[in-house]
Amino acid sequence: MTSEPETLPSRSGRVRSLLGRIIVDTRPLKIPAFRRLWLSTVVTAVGTQLTAVAVPKQVFDLTGSSAYVGLTGLVALVPLLIFGLWGGAVADAVDRRKLLVVTNVLVAVTSALLWLQAFLNFGSVWLVLGLLAVNQALFAINMPTRGAVVARLVPDELLPSANALSSTMSTFGAVFGPLLAGALIPVLGLSTLYLIDVVALTITLVAVWRLPAIPPLNGPSRRAGVSDVIDGFKYLATKKVLLASFVADIIAMVFGMPRALIPEMAERTFGDPPGGGPALGWLYAALPAGAMLIGLFSGWLTRIPRQGVAVVVAICAWGAAVAAFGLAHSLWLAVVFMALAGAADMVSAVYRMAILQVATTDEMRGRLQGVFTVVVAGGPRVADLVHGWGAAAFGTAAAASVGGVLVIVCVCASMFLLPAFWRYRAPTA
Repeated sequence: MTSEPETLPSRSGRVRSLLGRIIVDTRPLKIPAFRRLWLSTVVTAVGTQLTAVAVPKQVFDLTGSSAYVGLTGLVALVPLLIFGLWGGAVADAVDRRKLLVVTNVLVAVTSALLWLQAFLNFGSVWLVLGLLAVNQALFAINMPTRGAVVARLVPDELLPSANALSSTMSTFGAVFGPLLAGALIPVLGLSTLYLIDVVALTITLVAVWRLPAIPPLNGPSRRAGVSDVIDGFKYLATKKVLLASFVADIIAMVFGMPRALIPEMAERTFGDPPGGGPALGWLYAALPAGAMLIGLFSGWLTRIPRQGVAVVVAICAWGAAVAAFGLAHSLWLAVVFMALAGAADMVSAVYRMAILQVATTDEMRGRLQGVFTVVVAGGPRVADLVHGWGAAAFGTAAAASVGGVLVIVCVCASMFLLPAFWRYRAPTA
């Protein structure tokens, strides 16, 4: 006796079910408030990257010095470190919607001033650097606030999906923003990049304005001071799972982020001309491209309950990919390994953010998001220093490959010291 042939509707239903397990989970977008916040991320993803390209390009045009361009990293880092911590404390003390509105307005104002000085050709590198410092200080307050808001808008079981949606848009900007900037500068001029960012920030402000009020759960709004920042670190010291999450990320970034090696490898390993060439662009784009790809196919992330294990495995995969990148002698092989590293980093980031949002009480979320911002911003800049010195002493291949191996060794060792992270499971609905 033969079975009935499978009907077309049943086959299409199976395909839809399979795609639902693979494609990015869009259920958080059914929540109107989160949808508005996410749409604001979509709009600013490219605009922010345009300014990120315009500032160092303008500094180089004004000075002709790569040393001044390098100074932009330091100018950006200091306010990120200071205001990332303080901004997180403020986010725990006031209505987070109001704080997002205020910081978005002020960021738009600084971008407008950047446009004005470029359009009028003031020619002052110190004015550009000063506006950059103010911009980054405001960004450092805005980012932990935004992360803390997500946990109030989305149920715990959907946080990995919400983070994947947001991170995918950020990586989209990281891939296509610089490409768009390179195409627009010869046609519209550098100042127009700042102006586009102002328009994007204005649209974002409308979306943020329509969010519901998000006041502190532990009482009325109040002032935030140094004692609040200290309380955040005291709280972190008692939460081994959160502490291990930050330790793992610091290990991954400091030992494993090879971006400082890309200019030398592009020229000396992969044959770019001294002024730059296609290898440089491909290597810079590979990390965010890999992250964006895993974000688009992140539906499976919500079905892994052992999120601590997932983070450790992803960081080990990151280390292995970076080590292989250091040993690659083919450009396309190096691009593939960088893309794999970016994909692994995306998985790690999605789960680390979800763990932070769930395992932290609401009155401490802003402060811990501030620490997260400092780690994410500071780690790669320390890595630039470590890898740059390592490459000068031992060569780029050794700096990258040894760094990748150290990531695996150190993150595994950290799990012996902080085993609670390895055992961490996501809460059930």
